Amino acid sequence: MRAVVQRSKYAKVEVKKNIVGQIHHGFVILLGVGENDTEKDVQAIVQKIVHLRIFEDEEGKMNRSLLDVEGSVLSISQFTLYANIRKGRRPSFTKSMHPDEAMRLYERFNDALRKEGIHVETGEFGAMMDVSLTNDGPVTIIVETEEGIIVDPS
Repeated sequence: MRAVVQRSKYAKVEVKKNIVGQIHHGFVILLGVGENDTEKDVQAIVQKIVHLRIFEDEEGKMNRSLLDVEGSVLSISQFTLYANIRKGRRPSFTKSMHPDEAMRLYERFNDALRKEGIHVETGEFGAMMDVSLTNDGPVTIIVETEEGIIVDPS
């Protein structure tokens, strides 16, 4: 599972020019579900994200988590995070999970965030979406799991 986590001051997602989700402080998360991801990956990535200390404390140090600042999440499904661009010029998405199963794990991801007490807004799975945000910092972190364990994405 791959997540691009962007600390944001404001974000919204539109489908067909209608706002379907927006937040005012927290994370915009682009989430890709890989072909071998399981519930273990959902739990691992959620725990890492909600406790990731990338909000500033009183001294200006990144020392506070999403839970600490009572931030929200705008969650966007993003299968293109599993693009393979090694050969040719057109990306291959064969490492992405089949959409039906990916949608189930994407929904589990959002539910798991909510169980942690996070307010979650979402886009529309599988739709063409316009995502706008004011990145705070900017701070952008990639979080990735393999077999339910957080791995270094580099």
